[in-house]
Amino acid sequence: MTSSQAQSTLSKPMQGKTVLITGATNGVGKATAADLIQQGAEVWIVGRDAQKTAAVAQEIGAAGHLLADLSLRPEALRMAREFTERVGKLDVLINNAGAIYDRRQESKEGIEMTWALNHLAYFIVTRELLPLLRASRGRIVNVSSSAHAGGKIRWQDPEFKTGYSAWGAYNQSKLANVLFTRELAYRERESGVTANALHPGFVASGFGRNNSGMGKLLNMTSALAINDEQGAQTSIYLASSPDVAGKSGLYFNKSRVAQPAAQALDDAAGQRLWALSENYL
Repeated sequence: MTSSQAQSTLSKPMQGKTVLITGATNGVGKATAADLIQQGAEVWIVGRDAQKTAAVAQEIGAAGHLLADLSLRPEALRMAREFTERVGKLDVLINNAGAIYDRRQESKEGIEMTWALNHLAYFIVTRELLPLLRASRGRIVNVSSSAHAGGKIRWQDPEFKTGYSAWGAYNQSKLANVLFTRELAYRERESGVTANALHPGFVASGFGRNNSGMGKLLNMTSALAINDEQGAQTSIYLASSPDVAGKSGLYFNKSRVAQPAAQALDDAAGQRLWALSENYL
């Protein structure tokens, strides 16, 4: 390696790496994408709105962008297949897209939106992209939340068809993120693919602004929140740091390993969740 190459590696540690980030048109996802691009990565972003996604991709210098409504299973699958065909290489997948809904809503397929977007999209996109990640011995980064500690998987009614609660549905989905991450790490233990989950912190971003009630609550507490760039730091760390090479099945907060809630450590629940998720395919 020449001295100029060594200097480039130090200044651009993600040079030559290809990254795909969902939910990257605003907030923590956008901040994560922008930082990794500055580190030299070729970043592809996923968004739902064509004009906004194209504008953000141009603004931050993304390698490209893909369009998909990830709350719809065929759209999530199509996006992953399109990425495979167009790019054919993936070193880091960051599942970041998510939302909370103050009233129960269903996708066009009739699936409760929190479950569809916050969990099933992670599951579908990741499974479809595993061949690329195995080829690169890549990393999977799943954005969860400390809210998982208040979660419980409603095995007989994960879509809250009865007794809907916005926070109940959200907390369940974030618990599902951690359980999915741990089960995925176990299944990929021989492949070299790593999977880790994280809590980004309480971030003053666009999250929850799709709900009038949630928006008012978040506005009231925004003074206590961190900004998007601060909220992106753990995602960036898990995507790029050599310190986490080979580490898998862990939960991180503030770029450090943290102890998840007891229900997130239930291996049997992780296996059961995998089987439940497969029923949606």
